[in-house]
Amino acid sequence: MLLISAVIGIYYAFVGGGQKTSKDFLMAGRSMSALPVALSLTASFMSAVTVLGTPAEIYRYGAIFCIFAITYALVVLCSAEIFLPVFYKLGITSTYETLYTGIVIYAPALALNQVTGFDLWGAVVATGVVCTFYCTLGGLKAVVWTDVFQVGIMVAGFSSVIIRAVVVQEGIGHIVNDSYHGGRLNFWDFDPNPLQRHTFWTIVIGGTFTWTGIYGVNQSQVQRYIACKSRFHAKLSLYINLVGLWAILACATLCGLALYSIYKDCDPWTAKQVSALDQLMPYLVLDILHDFPGVPGLFVASAYSGTLSTVSSSINALAAVTVEDLIRPYFKSLSEKKLSWISMGMSLFYGGVCIAMAAVASLLGALLQGAFVGLVSGFVVSLWVGIGSQIYPPLPERTKPLYLSTAGCNISSGNLTSTEIPLTMIFSTPGAERPALADNWYSLSYLYFSTLGTLITVVVGIIISLLTGGLKQNTDRKFLLTKEDFLSNFSWSETEQPEKVEVLNWKPFTMADEGTDNPAFSHIEMDVASDKNKVNGLHI
Repeated sequence: MLLISAVIGIYYAFVGGGQKTSKDFLMAGRSMSALPVALSLTASFMSAVTVLGTPAEIYRYGAIFCIFAITYALVVLCSAEIFLPVFYKLGITSTYETLYTGIVIYAPALALNQVTGFDLWGAVVATGVVCTFYCTLGGLKAVVWTDVFQVGIMVAGFSSVIIRAVVVQEGIGHIVNDSYHGGRLNFWDFDPNPLQRHTFWTIVIGGTFTWTGIYGVNQSQVQRYIACKSRFHAKLSLYINLVGLWAILACATLCGLALYSIYKDCDPWTAKQVSALDQLMPYLVLDILHDFPGVPGLFVASAYSGTLSTVSSSINALAAVTVEDLIRPYFKSLSEKKLSWISMGMSLFYGGVCIAMAAVASLLGALLQGAFVGLVSGFVVSLWVGIGSQIYPPLPERTKPLYLSTAGCNISSGNLTSTEIPLTMIFSTPGAERPALADNWYSLSYLYFSTLGTLITVVVGIIISLLTGGLKQNTDRKFLLTKEDFLSNFSWSETEQPEKVEVLNWKPFTMADEGTDNPAFSHIEMDVASDKNKVNGLHI
């Protein structure tokens, strides 16, 4: 998998004359079609966190996570119809992803290392080096097409686990029946309490705000759909991607339910056979697929495909922001060829930084990771709630973890000293020093963090704007969502014309040829005979 990803990077370094300009390197020349971009968006969403974490989430808390299917539909609709038309006209965004990328490299490597014995730092370095290699050589085209390859690997890994689990449990009906009796099919919880971790409302409302921030304005996502050759292809890529998101969610849900069905009487986590929930999927793979040579390796490749797709997209996005926002505006004399080389250098630099951040992530606890991510997000209220929830985790009645049993574990096969672990033992008993804020403000569902931050930002921004006099200058229409942007949805079958760039709206008044020209007269107002009065090479 790593080799093929590297070969794709080499191919796009030379095909079509290579990356001649920074636009070729960072935006694929805005020539991509909808399908590969859609698969690339899906692959980046499906990180190793999804492969390892989502099934464990469903195993522990139930299939209410499936309500995210509604959230994804709302997110894609908002992104395609509100944000995309504006960003496609502008072609620029900004981002901040360095520390997150390091965590994405380190976390799956750690989980697989502890379960399979896979060399931790060998995996971290190999992942970072290969991502950096094909990003530096092939640019965005290499990122997109390696994502297409990697999403196939990810689906194959999920499918192998699902198929084998269905065979082991003698049919999917058995899995569903076990999940039903174990309380895992808890789809419809309409409790409006925002302190509950997952309900229909927290997932739909809070999840929509959270994921719109990723699909609507995040550089690594926006950069790819505005690299499409037309706005229609850009929108189509988002809607095709929605199908991919649903497929991923369905696969992760089935894996989570299969986990519960297989281990309903002997939970590996409470039995101390694994030390963290995100190790459950590798544990299951080694348990049910150990007789099939190469198939456990396919799952490992699936997890690392998720890492590669996320990291490569982030590296390319960081390089794009650096070149377009920090270098190009201040060094206008640089040629496109030089900017292309600088873009490659930035990819190389950020690849090294991401590997270093993986080392930093290995030294940080969960609290400091949450604090740094919140700090980078730049909003003090979200940071406050986030840190508070880490110091004082919500009580079980807020998170609603489902019952796990070890009654069926074989004591003689391991170091177990008991056959069943009560639910209350899994959580630390709240101490008397627990403050009042811990059970209300700090217990806010994590999905509402983005909602809270967004609403406060908008409300405070409006109030301060009104108090300081409001907007006093005209707003350029290219920054606005217009009626024409919406009406363009109904003319998708027509040949789409290139986006117009509004530079200067003037038109000379033409007069019939009569008499002799007066050299002191011009048909255009404000004509000044000076070389300094030019717009796009024309005297005005």
